[in-house]
Amino acid sequence: MTIKKLISNCFIVVFVALIAFVAHLLLNNLFIESITVNQLIYSYVVNVILACGVIILLFALRNKLKDQLGFIFMAASMLKFVFFFFLFFPQYKADGVLTRLEFLTFFIPYVICLITESVILSKFLNRLDNLKP
Repeated sequence: MTIKKLISNCFIVVFVALIAFVAHLLLNNLFIESITVNQLIYSYVVNVILACGVIILLFALRNKLKDQLGFIFMAASMLKFVFFFFLFFPQYKADGVLTRLEFLTFFIPYVICLITESVILSKFLNRLDNLKP
């Protein structure tokens, strides 16, 4: 993967997340107790940054730790849940209740970015595997 391809892959994550954001926002407006747009934007931005960060990290480590990239990907995915508990959970739990809508505000962008990131990285890792002698 070249730098151009790396930027292209991060753009794909942003584009897919943007489409999901618009759909999520439209569906959110159908609920009476909707979350604020700022919470939704914050959640998507954090998840996109984390997904692009993982793609860049694996790209940077592709030569040094080629055989451990899958484990690094799994560890980075678990680290995203740590971000949930530090960045989102205190705000959502401030009123004493974590509603389903609040949880989905984080979880939907997380899943969208994780799926997109997984597809991109599986292609990347398969190409690396084909380069082995």
